[in-house]
Amino acid sequence: MAAYDLEEQEQLAQLKAFWARWGNLITWTLTLVLAAYAAWQGWQYWQQRQAQQAAVLLDELEQAVRVGQVERVQQAWADLQARAARTEQARLGALLAARALAEAGQAEPARAALQFVLQRRDDDELAALARLRLAGLALDAGQLDEAQRLLQAPLPAALQPWRDDRLGDLRQRQGQLQAAQEAYLQAWRGMAPEVAYRSLVEAKLNALGVDPAAPGQQP
Repeated sequence: MAAYDLEEQEQLAQLKAFWARWGNLITWTLTLVLAAYAAWQGWQYWQQRQAQQAAVLLDELEQAVRVGQVERVQQAWADLQARAARTEQARLGALLAARALAEAGQAEPARAALQFVLQRRDDDELAALARLRLAGLALDAGQLDEAQRLLQAPLPAALQPWRDDRLGDLRQRQGQLQAAQEAYLQAWRGMAPEVAYRSLVEAKLNALGVDPAAPGQQP
């Protein structure tokens, strides 16, 4: 029994020595790990709450756009910016609000909403779409150099036909009718027949005396 007691005492002494040397470090490490875990859990909860709130606000904005109530659109967009600006729903809402505001003749608020998309992230499909719409606003305002700059930015292949359409508009404004025809033809060919906008591109070509469906115009 005495031998066992001595062995236990030695182990206890070693444990005390170990704790005296490393105890503070272990305690602080555990504290930091637990604090980091609590912070991560809090962040996850906050993000979930933000996403839920943003979804509700985006739905309100979509309804306002659907019924064409401009003041309601402005209010819903302001609420989305104020309460969920860092969410992806806010960027989607910005595109919706910009379209509704532009159609209502409010170019500056529409431009600000599109800039919001770029300020949050400028290298994805939403950003490319925002640039195309900004280019359209620039063309409407006669800002041809600004439209040219916006249309030179890289964009996904799926949006190339819409850039070609904007380039056609730009070249026509610049008096370059042949280049405008070529750009419109590229846009028309790049859009699937079921895309409704394709008929508008075709109308632009018809106005320039071009029938894109004619055999001689086929690629």
